[in-house]
Amino acid sequence: MIVSWNWLREYVQPGASVDEVGDRLALSGLNLESITPMGDDFAVDLEVTSNRPDCLGHLGVAREVAALYGQPLCGPKTKLNPVQATTSSCARVSIEATDLCPQYIARVIRGVQIGPSPAWLQQRLEAIGINPVNNVVDVTNYVLMECGQPLHAFDLAKLAGPEIVVRRARDGETLQAIDHAEYKLTPDMCVIADAERPVAVAGVMGGAGTEISDDTTDLLIETANFASASVRATARGIRRADANDRRKGLHSDSSYRFERGVDVQQLMWASDRCCQLILEVAGGELLSDPIVAGEIPAWTPEPVTLRIPQIARLLGITIPIDEVTRILAGLGLTAVESRDPETQHWLPPSWRRDLTRECDLIEEIARLHGYDRIPEDRDIPVVSGTRSRAEQVTDRIRNFLCGTGFHETLTLSFTPRELGPICDPAPQVAATLVEPAAGEFGNQLRKSLIPSLISVRRDNERKGNLDARLFEIARGFRDPRPERPESQPLLLGLVSGHSFAEMRGVLTGLLASCGIAADVQVEADTIDGLLPGRTGRISVDGKTWGYLGELNRDSKGAAPLKLRDAAMVAEVSLSLLIEQSRLVPQAEPLPSFPAVLRDLNFVLDEAVTWRQLEGVVRGAAKPLLHRVGFVDQYRGKQLPSGKKSYVIQVEYLSPERTLTGEEVEAAQQSVIQACANELGAELR
Repeated sequence: MIVSWNWLREYVQPGASVDEVGDRLALSGLNLESITPMGDDFAVDLEVTSNRPDCLGHLGVAREVAALYGQPLCGPKTKLNPVQATTSSCARVSIEATDLCPQYIARVIRGVQIGPSPAWLQQRLEAIGINPVNNVVDVTNYVLMECGQPLHAFDLAKLAGPEIVVRRARDGETLQAIDHAEYKLTPDMCVIADAERPVAVAGVMGGAGTEISDDTTDLLIETANFASASVRATARGIRRADANDRRKGLHSDSSYRFERGVDVQQLMWASDRCCQLILEVAGGELLSDPIVAGEIPAWTPEPVTLRIPQIARLLGITIPIDEVTRILAGLGLTAVESRDPETQHWLPPSWRRDLTRECDLIEEIARLHGYDRIPEDRDIPVVSGTRSRAEQVTDRIRNFLCGTGFHETLTLSFTPRELGPICDPAPQVAATLVEPAAGEFGNQLRKSLIPSLISVRRDNERKGNLDARLFEIARGFRDPRPERPESQPLLLGLVSGHSFAEMRGVLTGLLASCGIAADVQVEADTIDGLLPGRTGRISVDGKTWGYLGELNRDSKGAAPLKLRDAAMVAEVSLSLLIEQSRLVPQAEPLPSFPAVLRDLNFVLDEAVTWRQLEGVVRGAAKPLLHRVGFVDQYRGKQLPSGKKSYVIQVEYLSPERTLTGEEVEAAQQSVIQACANELGAELR
């Protein structure tokens, strides 16, 4: 935001030099970039943070200076004398896209004389880097830079109808903007149209077809409020209609302010101010009764409570109550009566919607009182916090996975359009946003982390980084209905080139790193986008945990990616790990007696799963069983059709004594008999 020093001093007299005021503004949060002499004026370049759109105009900066120096703010007054004819007698306004444009004000001025602006107006605009055009356009720019509210002037005679329709663009529509470039419009963009065609890109730039020219005599003045997200997406994503021109984006002073939000309460004032100045510099007559489409809501803020002792507790210094009151009142806040002398209640003004909490008010007090007045050696009673259980568990997960060769990723919360419904383990209603995201993403929030991780793996392959092992910890967005309590589960997603068994081993190790003494159990299942026969649901101690499987690279969602290598994916819920983790290791004595290992080679029906076999062995080998493990499997000509063999290893151990051969043999026979009876197994 470039501020004219002479212009600023019309509203406030700080009684200090431009250099001193620049330094004070920098220390209070408006970072000073430069001060450049401009004849008898100075151009003060300030960096305005995104939460302070009120300072994107000279009046907002003047309000800051007035509060810093304790001086009154003298804003311009407006006084209009419209003629008897009404605005609605020669123009109509309707809003079809109320979600993109909640409020629109139209004024009509007839009989203007277009020509150069007065010297004072040209000098003000030149001081802040804006080239004068003509008296009407210069006034709209002047008011924009004065109060931060964008305005636009249409040549009324060039509007078909004459009518203003605020709507979404239609397929195939284009617009030649006032920069005389042709732009392609899409249905997600908001446009200002007349009865026949678009005449402006809402909140971004006007069209050349209705711009003010030397022949213009009648004006329609637009003052409106456009949705920030819509203007931001349009300004970034709009493309030129020329297929050979691949440039994207159309930014302006107007879009910059609409993206950050305008003060709806000053719409009518800005319209009045613009009309007043046009009448002064271009003549004409103003029609009465402006057209107001959409309701301008009343400003009814919630009072913010300020406990005076909290100021000293957070800042480490005591600030007099009179100084606190002066600062907050100078910023436009209104005091509400309080019975407690150590408690104040303040109503924030409409231009400071960022002031909602007690700490916000204390921050305002600190920056205007002066951060430089807070001693560096003053003790502040701050108590260090402790990491929550969830944070400690996620730290362990990150350490374990990074130690096994995985890399953490951070991706957007939207599902890439090209991946479609890949890896949707629980088909539900997707949570969607009204405004679509830009680029390759749509408006659907992801239900699974896997599509994003697959996309990142694909990008790594294209850059020569093969077999990228990736993981992400983030929330998924599932059925948003209130009867679905876990609509935003915290998930862990993994993608790698591991085999099925190796990925299962990673998950088992993950449990161990969190102190959970349980094994990962996998039951065959079918999930869209994953290969049948290499996909399963994961459970731990009977509780569903997630799923594991190999990506089907020929599926509808994955085929366009053209992945070079196979990819194994897994996605599990972190709530189980957080609930069952044992963050303090528990010491257990080492076995004092030797273990006895026995191998068994069973021939089984193809339909028998490892999980079934493991369950039968565990039940039959108790109480001497210490561990049962998978060794190998075989299918081949030596076995009958429909049969397979599993080689397992059973470990027997007693914590009290050395086992005898007879005890181990009895347990072995019990296992063999149970497998034969329950699974039809035969020893090979």
